[in-house]
Amino acid sequence: MLLLGLLLLCATGAFTGLLIAYNTGGGPDYTVTMFGNTLGTFNSLEIFIAGLALALIFCFSLFLMFGGAAMARRRRVARRAERREARAAMADRDAMAARLEEHEGAAAETDATSADLAGGDTTATTTTRRHHRPHVFGH
Repeated sequence: MLLLGLLLLCATGAFTGLLIAYNTGGGPDYTVTMFGNTLGTFNSLEIFIAGLALALIFCFSLFLMFGGAAMARRRRVARRAERREARAAMADRDAMAARLEEHEGAAAETDATSADLAGGDTTATTTTRRHHRPHVFGH
């Protein structure tokens, strides 16, 4: 949208500038020529209305440019917020995984110590469950 507005703005400005440059003569009726071609013969009212139409096109192109710039700015801010939230979620996930590993390590040590104190069979092996890190969204 930004590019379309800029293109329309430049085209309108160039057309208006060329129209003024090629038609400096005056009279009750103006023959509008551009690049050697006659576009038509207009009176003062028709020229005024054509100027209004060019001004409206110019304003519309400014609207497109500013709207496109605002939309790009909103998208950029939203992407930054999403990245910030993703980094925070990954940090939480890593902290929870570290706490889980610490808890499992302490539980394994407790199991081994209690088996030694109870005079347990030394041929039996203690197995610990391997936990995967939790997913970001809790699935």
